Amino acid sequence: MGQVHIPRVVIAGVSSGAGKTTIVTGMLAALAGRGLKVQSYKVGPDYIDPGFHRLASGKSAHNLDTWLVPPDCLAEIFASTAAGNDIAVIEGVMGLYDGGRAGVSSTAAIAKMLNAPVVLVIDAKSMGESAAAIALGFKMYDPEVNLAGVIINRLGSETHRLMVCEALGKVGIPVIGAVFRNNELTMPERHLGLTPVTEHEAAAAVAEMGRQVARQVALDDLLALANATGPLPVRSLPPVKQPVIKARIGVARDKVFTFYYPSSLEILAAFGAEIIPFSPLTDSRLPAVDGIVLGGGFPEMFVKELSANSLMRNDILQAAGRGLPVYAECGGLMYLARQIIDFDGRAYDMAGVIPAVCQMQPKLETVGYVEATALNNSVLCETGETLRGHEFHFSRMLPDNAAGEFPWAFAFKKMRTGAVYHGGYAADNVVASYLHMHFAGNRQAAERFVEQCSRYRLRSQGGKKYGR
Repeated sequence: MGQVHIPRVVIAGVSSGAGKTTIVTGMLAALAGRGLKVQSYKVGPDYIDPGFHRLASGKSAHNLDTWLVPPDCLAEIFASTAAGNDIAVIEGVMGLYDGGRAGVSSTAAIAKMLNAPVVLVIDAKSMGESAAAIALGFKMYDPEVNLAGVIINRLGSETHRLMVCEALGKVGIPVIGAVFRNNELTMPERHLGLTPVTEHEAAAAVAEMGRQVARQVALDDLLALANATGPLPVRSLPPVKQPVIKARIGVARDKVFTFYYPSSLEILAAFGAEIIPFSPLTDSRLPAVDGIVLGGGFPEMFVKELSANSLMRNDILQAAGRGLPVYAECGGLMYLARQIIDFDGRAYDMAGVIPAVCQMQPKLETVGYVEATALNNSVLCETGETLRGHEFHFSRMLPDNAAGEFPWAFAFKKMRTGAVYHGGYAADNVVASYLHMHFAGNRQAAERFVEQCSRYRLRSQGGKKYGR
């Protein structure tokens, strides 16, 4: 066991909608603007907020979630990705103490795991001294959480600021920032939350967030808090050896398919995968690969373009028919279906690998952490094996033969309610579902998938192996 010193701070909220993402994005831009090396993180499984982080800091953000990834492995990911940076900024999820059942993967749990100070963002709109009572309650609720300061958000006037700051002074809680209301900094939203950064021109908004935060948040105080953290214990790991390339795996990456955890893809690489990006939206055919991964995203927002690209749809269908290993999550599942029916009821042809239709629903279908137990052997796992992940989707998969036998991939169990239901599709070399998972927390699935892709390579290429 070794120790590393990583300046770090957690930016938490009283609740969702308090303004954490706007403030953290501005904070990252302002710190990077000072020439500092900044690494950001997002608590929980969310894919969209990290996109704004990347625009602000210039670096890919990483998710910290103790349901998706075991705590000891998560600490290693944090230590390895934060090393060499001037500060690690960790954006919380929902309210400080909110998470899965029994508080799993709450911001408070992550802050304690990383022994990091917490700065609480309070939306002070329509309140005065009550902001101090809220901050004091959050501080006292769990004394093991180091609530080190507050950023007051959405202040209406200088008088409003003085009132709230004086009240916080009475209870001994430092004010790290006081941010006034600015409707121009509101992030656009959509049915899955914040609009993904790949779909709108966000650079100007991020730059303005940086300017506002630089003026209204005491960045020197924030840096002092981060630098005052103690050493973080981490396991001493042997030097990483360059793996022998066993297979080339195509990963769909474009404006549609954007939901990937960087460390998750690194696990595939560690087991011998060479990652080859491709675009179902704009490419006419698959690259020369031994398997493909189709991650989540927003295919429903690009159904016309995806449907019009019949060359790629047909190439994927034919490749799957030849036995190419295919793994798909959520948006990837939708793309592999026979059709997507959009919010207006219009049907668009998709790849047709899965005999089902995915139909958009007016309300959220499901959200939350799940356990997925495999119902069939697949290129990802064996019957009876369990994967951890989460679901968040507005569409519903409707099998063509709902009354007959359908090769369901998993028996899902909702961790909050205990409800069990079948979902996904697993047949031969294809497995797809609404499950989002992190390969760092499901390493056996990553190893199996790479091995299946390697076997496909050996079968299709007459036994030829890749070198290093």
